[in-house]
Amino acid sequence: MTVPRTQQMMERLKNLRMSTPDVEASAVVSVDGLTIASDLPSDVEEDRVSAMSAAMLSLGERIATELGRGLLEQVYIRGNDGYVFLSSVGEDAVLTVLARKDAKLGLVFLDMKRAAEDLSKIV
Repeated sequence: MTVPRTQQMMERLKNLRMSTPDVEASAVVSVDGLTIASDLPSDVEEDRVSAMSAAMLSLGERIATELGRGLLEQVYIRGNDGYVFLSSVGEDAVLTVLARKDAKLGLVFLDMKRAAEDLSKIV
């Protein structure tokens, strides 16, 4: 019996949070702004996160292209209480990660890259 793709993605997101203590939550979102899979806290609105993630990635891609920076690798947002990172998962999805304000960014980036590669094989 095969495990459904959404469940595989949810397990990968949970694994990202469990293996990287600085990661608080994550989601995989379609480029249209729909939630595909998430490991978000119950007080976070999935639909809102999805819509904003897709919009930010689209804007980031446009900025990178128009300003001659090449293909977008990541959108990085830093707030007083932590970080939001967005990264492409193939051509059809976005990985959104919420990290603590004192996060070890190198480790978060490495684990995000690995997760995005794994997720792109599932999407």
